[in-house]
Amino acid sequence: MLANNGFAILALAYYGYEDLPKDMEELHLEYFEEAVNYMLKHPVVKGPGIGVLGHSKGGDLCISMASFLKGITAIVTINGSIANVATTVRYKDITIPPLGINVNRVKIDQNGIFDIIDVLNNPLEGPDRQSLIPLEKAEGRFLFIVGMDDRNWKSEFFANEAAKRLQAHGKDKPGIICYPEAGHYIEPPYTPLCPTSVHFLVGKTVVWGGEPRAHAAAQVDAWKQIQDFFHETLNDRKSKL
Repeated sequence: MLANNGFAILALAYYGYEDLPKDMEELHLEYFEEAVNYMLKHPVVKGPGIGVLGHSKGGDLCISMASFLKGITAIVTINGSIANVATTVRYKDITIPPLGINVNRVKIDQNGIFDIIDVLNNPLEGPDRQSLIPLEKAEGRFLFIVGMDDRNWKSEFFANEAAKRLQAHGKDKPGIICYPEAGHYIEPPYTPLCPTSVHFLVGKTVVWGGEPRAHAAAQVDAWKQIQDFFHETLNDRKSKL
């Protein structure tokens, strides 16, 4: 859909496809760096920078890319974390471990559906600070799209902490758009709400959150906000990775 609106697009697979690793046990940013450089050199990409867009785990991957790689000037994360989640991320001699979890904090309702919002440890405390992504190193601008009823993890908390960290390091305050009663899967407009499904990593049915009407309205508005942000930060019609 972004391509239909004038952006040069690369949807990048990073596991479970052809010769890529079958899982996300360990991710190397050098692979993503190749993709960034490919886009920067592509004849239809005006440059000098590109944008990245990610949802959930893809959100913290985008933050990692922007923190360590050159050429990224716009970052949109949809219900993403500011800590590295679920996998080890490596770049050159740098290793970011995954944020710790406590499965004892899972809640299970009468239908056997898991609520995992409290499972992740606080990345601001103790050894879990090692999982924080140094987003203050990023050269680009940030936009955080937040569903306030996200039951996957605490997206609003992550966005607010990102703002504090960026401003503490003299960076611009990021854009944060919060949508009441919107759940985890904020997708393109008119996509049906996914209230529950099997979580790839958990292996169980989990609740994602969201009230249908409010979530639908959030998807329509977020789509416009994302396009406007990319047009503004990438100087009109440029690119998105």
